[in-house]
Amino acid sequence: MDIPTLQKLVPLHGVPMAIEIAENWETVEQFQAKSDDLVISTYPKAGTTWASEIVDMIYAGGDLEKCCRDTIYNRVPYLEARIPGMPTGVEQLAVAPSPRLLKTHLPIHMMPNSFWEKNAKVIYVARNAKDVAVSYFFFHQIVKAMPDPGPWGVFLDNYMEGNVSYGSWYEHVKGWWEKRNDHNILYLFYEDMKEDPKREIRKMLHFLEKDMSDDIVEKIAYHTSFDIMKTNDMANYKTIPNELLDQSTTSFMRKGIAGDWKNHFTVAQNEKFDEEYKRKMSDTRLHFRSEI
Repeated sequence: MDIPTLQKLVPLHGVPMAIEIAENWETVEQFQAKSDDLVISTYPKAGTTWASEIVDMIYAGGDLEKCCRDTIYNRVPYLEARIPGMPTGVEQLAVAPSPRLLKTHLPIHMMPNSFWEKNAKVIYVARNAKDVAVSYFFFHQIVKAMPDPGPWGVFLDNYMEGNVSYGSWYEHVKGWWEKRNDHNILYLFYEDMKEDPKREIRKMLHFLEKDMSDDIVEKIAYHTSFDIMKTNDMANYKTIPNELLDQSTTSFMRKGIAGDWKNHFTVAQNEKFDEEYKRKMSDTRLHFRSEI
């Protein structure tokens, strides 16, 4: 396997993206969706793996053995992924049996048109901006190919300006929110999932037109809880080589809580962030809880 060098970000449709993804963009843009595809979409570090594991358990009828058949990144391929020496997300999906589950971090304006033409279903999970910032900062430290985030304060400024991979958190969450009624989109919040996972699983079931007993919902909630997933090698990314994902100092599944930002933001950073947040979110009714 080739060991990747630090990724360079390049503008793609106005959004900073990893050069590996940008160079492969034509195949992503031309991706042919199917009507029974299910997409899990998030801004990075907003609960993608968690939502993926829940949905895969739903599709498996709560059968744990089926959910241990492979790693989560093979069960739910990453649409735009391109890592040297590994199949691309598009290549994985080309041979995946229907109904296909897939994940993406693309802003809505960059989604391949075929998803809308086929009326494919999308579950979008949004997480509060401050916790995403902290989680994304630590993620940059363990993913070998990602740009050096620099010190926390520098990264936070870049994040606020949208100068990170996948661009602005603000534009991402607002873009999907504004289009949620135009397409087959279920818009969920990470904090709601933490507060009452069974309630949010039932929302997913309703959206997916699936019926399950309370016992199975309970089972799914338990086996997709943070503490259980962290010990599940089919979900915790421990199967990724250290050369690509170095979990020796910080694990991929780090804390999984709402409100961890309070352990990292200084008073001054928080005040500056709140001011910027108010300005950038003034044009939407979209509301987040930064703790529960």
